[in-house]
Amino acid sequence: MLRTSPLDGLRFAFGTLSVLPVRVRRWDREAARGGMLSAPVVGLAVGGSAAALGLLLLALGAGAPLAAVASAAVPAALTRGLHLDGLADTADGLGSGKPAEDALRIMKQSDIGPFGVLTLVLVLLAQIAALTQLYAGSWTRGALAAVTSAVAARLALTLAARTGVPAARPEGLGAAVAGVVPVPGALAVTAVCTAAAAAWGVLLGPYGALRAAAAVLLALAAADLLLRRCTRRFGGVTGDVFGALAETAATAALVVLSLGG
Repeated sequence: MLRTSPLDGLRFAFGTLSVLPVRVRRWDREAARGGMLSAPVVGLAVGGSAAALGLLLLALGAGAPLAAVASAAVPAALTRGLHLDGLADTADGLGSGKPAEDALRIMKQSDIGPFGVLTLVLVLLAQIAALTQLYAGSWTRGALAAVTSAVAARLALTLAARTGVPAARPEGLGAAVAGVVPVPGALAVTAVCTAAAAAWGVLLGPYGALRAAAAVLLALAAADLLLRRCTRRFGGVTGDVFGALAETAATAALVVLSLGG
């Protein structure tokens, strides 16, 4: 039996959750467990890149709307749009009103239906609107929001891969990672990420830490509601559902961070 290295988990996380040139050397359950526990690290890299591009544009004289579009585009680019595609497919599956087997078949089709298009438009508009407000208020606030939302999005995947959440199909990414994360491990990673968000939220003022921590926790709550709906509707999770959870958590975090002035 191969000895598991922490690097195997990181390779799995970056190789499956981003387009960064990382070679996944192991595709077994142990590597998947380490990868899903490491998912927020990918969020930190993606969010940092999104914030960096937004800040660069602001420094070059661009306005908050353009910086917001750039910060929303970077996560899509670094995932080849897979999370957005998963969001659209999940919306089509949930909106179809079909039995689970037929809904899963609809989700596997290459085209996007009306539910998927509408969901994509509304989610992207919400993300850009929230980031625009945040960047307009403070460059630091906008940048930290980009990082926080990306970390929360990947943290939602860690929780979705916890023990007890089944896969809807016997193949695909959903089957590879479903149930691989022990609940105590998922809770520990959640505590670390929430504390980290609160720590950098201090830069935003006396209520910054509370707002940042609340953004992470409420983002996870929103994603968990969708997860429960999908597991009831489809019988478990799929790769598309994981993408939908990430986008839901990211959007919820940005909305929370934009509230309260």
